[in-house]
Amino acid sequence: MKNVLFIGASGMLGQPVALELLRAGFDLTLFGRDTEKLKKFFPNTSSIKGDVFDKSSLEQAMKDQEIIYLNLSINQSLGKSGFHSEREGINNIIAAAQTAAVKRICYISSLIKNYHGMNGFNWWAFDIKHAAVDRIKSSGIPYSIFHPSTFMETLDKQMMQGSRLMLAGKSEAPMWFIAAKDYGMQVAWALKKAGENNQEYNVQGLEPFTFDEAAKIFVSNTKKKIKVFKAPLTPIKLLGKFHQRMNYAANIIEALNKYPEKFESENTWNDLGKPSITLAQYSASL
Repeated sequence: MKNVLFIGASGMLGQPVALELLRAGFDLTLFGRDTEKLKKFFPNTSSIKGDVFDKSSLEQAMKDQEIIYLNLSINQSLGKSGFHSEREGINNIIAAAQTAAVKRICYISSLIKNYHGMNGFNWWAFDIKHAAVDRIKSSGIPYSIFHPSTFMETLDKQMMQGSRLMLAGKSEAPMWFIAAKDYGMQVAWALKKAGENNQEYNVQGLEPFTFDEAAKIFVSNTKKKIKVFKAPLTPIKLLGKFHQRMNYAANIIEALNKYPEKFESENTWNDLGKPSITLAQYSASL
C-alpha cells in the first residue's frame, strides 16, 4: 500500500514524518485547513483543504486512499468540554474511513499518557488520549499505533523563548528522548511491513535524561549561546485556575517530570530499526 492521506503534516512532528514517508516512496496527500501552509512546506506534494470536524471533507479526501496517518493534538486553549481533534475529530475520521474502506489507520499517541492514574494524577486530556487508542482499536480497521517518548524537538521548538531554555518544576524521571527523524523512519518501516496485521509500538531514543540533564547537553552542543531558566511549578498551577493554556502546561509538565518511564522499545528496535541520533548530535545540528 502506497497511498497515504496525512492529517497534520504542518506540525512539529508532522513535517519530519511526512518527509520520511516521501523519502521511503509513499504517495502522500496532505489534508488540512491551511493548504497554503502545506504547499509551503511540501511544494511538490498534493494537498486537500478540509477539517477533521467536517465529516464530508474527510470522506471526499479519503477516496482512493489506502492509509490514513493521524498527527493530532489536544487544543491547549480549550477545556474538557471543547471540541478536540483526538476525540470528536477521531470519531469523524473513523466514520469516514469506514465509509471509504480505508485499509489502515496510523496514529501517534504517547507514552506520557500512561502517567494517568499514578500518584493521584487524573487529567481529562489523558482520558481523551487513552480513549482515542481504544476507539481506533475497536474500529475494525487494521491499525498502526505509536507511543513515543519525549521528542528532542520539544527542547528547541517548545521550550525555547528567544535565547532562553525554560524549565519548570523538578524533573524527577529520565525520558528516552527520540528525534522525530528517527521516529519517521520507523513509521515508514512499519507501514512497509504491516501487511494486514495490527501494530502497536513504543518509541524511544538511545539515552534517558531528565530535563535538567537534557538541558545541559542541549546548551553545550548548540551553536548559539543559551541560558537555562527554571521556574517553580506552583505559580503555573495557580495561574492555571484562571487560564486554560496555563492549566494545560501545568499538567503536562507535572506528568513529564514524574512519569517513571522504563525502556520498552526492544521489540520496536528489532522490528523497525534502532534510532541513530543522540541528543548531542541533534543539538549540534540546529
